[in-house]
Amino acid sequence: MARRTDEAASVGGLWVGERAHYALSGGLAGHRILVRMAGKQDKAAAKAAAVTRRAERKAKRGQIFEAFKMQRREDKALLPIMIGVFLAPIVVAFVAGLFFNLQWALLPLGAILGVLLAVILFGRRVQRSVYTKAEGQPGAAGWALDNMRGRWNLTQAVAGTTQLDAVHRLIGRPGIILVAEGAPHRVKTLLAQEKKRVARVIGETPIYDVIVGNDEGQIPLRRLQQHVMKLPRNITPAQIDTLETRLAALASRGAAMPKGPLPQGAKVRNVQRTIRRR
Repeated sequence: MARRTDEAASVGGLWVGERAHYALSGGLAGHRILVRMAGKQDKAAAKAAAVTRRAERKAKRGQIFEAFKMQRREDKALLPIMIGVFLAPIVVAFVAGLFFNLQWALLPLGAILGVLLAVILFGRRVQRSVYTKAEGQPGAAGWALDNMRGRWNLTQAVAGTTQLDAVHRLIGRPGIILVAEGAPHRVKTLLAQEKKRVARVIGETPIYDVIVGNDEGQIPLRRLQQHVMKLPRNITPAQIDTLETRLAALASRGAAMPKGPLPQGAKVRNVQRTIRRR
């Protein structure tokens, strides 16, 4: 009886062991399938990302080519100047290489330098053309400030007139920069008022004021970004966020005030109570 029980146990144990082996084999196979599926998904994602990058590069090349065609139609001297700038480093490298018998070794270096200089020239002439077209247009200074690189917080048209004069507020490492555009006799008053209003909440932070224009004491639009970037760094990035919060609160308080004159007989205390209830 005991022998049969042992045989049954051994047979049962063998059956259980084989079942566990099959289950384990099935689990490993499932794991391999999941790994292969994950690998295929990764390859598909990488392939999709590569296709997206190629499409972006193609679109960028198309934009550059369209910009080149537009600039060439407006700037007849663009292509001859670019060719001259491209060939000049090649000739210089070849002639310099003749003295050391390295003219063919220096030729590729001159070609690379020529391409680089031609691209830089093209970019600057396009930029100058864009600024020339934008100069004098309402909002041109705000557009120029909005395209600046780096840590800048811009609020456009914090003050303005019905004649489309405007004062833009820029917060950066130099401090507060107020940039005005429009008729000089009007924007000077706007600039002084905004400067006085901002000075109440920023403490000892420096305030710079700029008037965009071509008259004496003004900054041309094409040099606005360069002028702002040259200002000294007076505050830290953390202080930039603090100033932005204070000025945003100041703007919200100004927006809560009722517009127009107060009614006759109204008391300021009652108006303040009404504002708090709102």
